[in-house]
Amino acid sequence: MRLDLHCHSRYSYDNHLEPEGLMERAMELGLDGVCFTEHGSFDASWPVDRILHPREFLVFRGMEISTDSGHLLVYGLEDDSWNLWGRTVHLRLSKVVERVHSMGGICVPAHPFRGWESMGDLILSFNGFDGIETHNGVNNSDQNQPAIKAALKLGLPSIGGSDCHYRHQVGQAYTEFDNHLASVADLVREIKAGACRGRVK
Repeated sequence: MRLDLHCHSRYSYDNHLEPEGLMERAMELGLDGVCFTEHGSFDASWPVDRILHPREFLVFRGMEISTDSGHLLVYGLEDDSWNLWGRTVHLRLSKVVERVHSMGGICVPAHPFRGWESMGDLILSFNGFDGIETHNGVNNSDQNQPAIKAALKLGLPSIGGSDCHYRHQVGQAYTEFDNHLASVADLVREIKAGACRGRVK
């Protein structure tokens, strides 16, 4: 299965991409599903649950959190009760990871070597990540390669996502899964098991 695990729509408030258009483009590309990871909030993406789509096309929800050390992709939560701080930017990384894990979610540094909003070499020493976004569709190869090397060095699962903010960016990177997924619980389990890998189009 192939899923774009890093998608932004107009509900991130930094673009005008309609979620319907995002999903249509993903289906045109032959992807099996997408995950909406709106900035700072799980609840922000709730409208996508009302969008009609083929049953076989998977639509998941996660989020991208802005920590004091860089951006973090989170999967496996069900609401915004993770946020104990009442704000959505520059949250302390260790506290966010601790909170997400306590609620059964997983944490993956986003575009770790992009150079801005990224964690860089911190990912080599921080203990608590469940995978690494090794393939980001907005990055160039020089920015993705260090993430690939870090995942191999640390023995962490690799994931990919387009980081799309525009229709043409959808599916430029994605995650390939070995097994069939039917739920967010499956997504979390398969990433933790390392039964996936990041790819670029």
